[in-house]
Amino acid sequence: MSLIDWLLFTLLCFPIIATLLPLLPFNHWSVRVFDFPRLQIAFISLLCIILDWILQDSNHWLLRIMEVLNLLCMVYQIWEISAYTPLSRKQVKRYRGEANERSISLLTSNVLTPNRRSDKLLALIKKWQPDVVLTLETDLWWEQQLAGLEETYPYTVKIPLDNLYGMHLYSRLPLRNTEIRHWVQEDIPSIFTEAQLHSGEWIHLYCLHPMPPTPTESATSTNRDAELLLVGQEITQNDKPVLVFGDLNDVAWSSTSRLFQKTSGLLDPRVGRGLYSTFHAQWPLMRWPLDHIFHSSDFMMRKIKVLPDVGSDHFPIYGSFQYHPAAETIHEEPKADAEDRKEAQEKIDDADPEKKVIREKY
Repeated sequence: MSLIDWLLFTLLCFPIIATLLPLLPFNHWSVRVFDFPRLQIAFISLLCIILDWILQDSNHWLLRIMEVLNLLCMVYQIWEISAYTPLSRKQVKRYRGEANERSISLLTSNVLTPNRRSDKLLALIKKWQPDVVLTLETDLWWEQQLAGLEETYPYTVKIPLDNLYGMHLYSRLPLRNTEIRHWVQEDIPSIFTEAQLHSGEWIHLYCLHPMPPTPTESATSTNRDAELLLVGQEITQNDKPVLVFGDLNDVAWSSTSRLFQKTSGLLDPRVGRGLYSTFHAQWPLMRWPLDHIFHSSDFMMRKIKVLPDVGSDHFPIYGSFQYHPAAETIHEEPKADAEDRKEAQEKIDDADPEKKVIREKY
């Protein structure tokens, strides 16, 4: 083969490596990072095949094999995200009736701590009028800017931090039994609370923002995975109506997210509807869904929408849901078998969480 052919061979190797690495049972960020850009990897595979057709100097059998492998990689990557397209069956049924006392809406936004466009977020909250607002990466400055919300959102949980893991919850709905939790790491909080619908019924809310596997934050996904799976275990034990939302720093199609759904039995309203990518707001070609809303099978979806830019690296996401206990009979819950439960417990044990869950009454 010529030098050009060898360069093309090297280029064709990249999508194959990026496809195979996430299949390895390793939690290091250099492996887990390839869980995220599946759509992008599929596009790169196709691009590499086209370039090989155009630029190759010879019809060498080795290049033909690499083209076939890239085609297989492209098909596999598209298959992995296919559930999040309209081609798949919807996991959550849409509620067609009018909003009533059992309806609940929420807006969650990772604001990016250095971002100073609080006016954009406040404008979206005013427009969409959610019952519950969750802000992430909010420090004391952001708390001061959002203080005006308390006139219409009197129930609050405030955790201003300077480490990119601050969290603020604002609610029109009454809250009770609120706890700030540190599932795995002392400096990574989350919120558990119960919210009262206008009907008088109480539901559980979990607000999460675990640390991602990146070279600048956490070398592995171990703690992130453990936090999600600890939440999943607790939800299964309580068997209450529940909404889980926030920036989970994981994509919906990862093995951990799928295991979380199995262990918790929660549904994803995006399945069968779309990707609803929220990150990265400034890089259109490098986007995937990091901000999530999961719920128990006794909820139906009214609306889910990615909202416009607020100056952050994340877009906010809005969801409106209907508490409808009869929906349990029409929704198919993800189920965990013995192997799934064993895997989840092993991932939790690997993180060695302090007393599993540390609770602080708020």
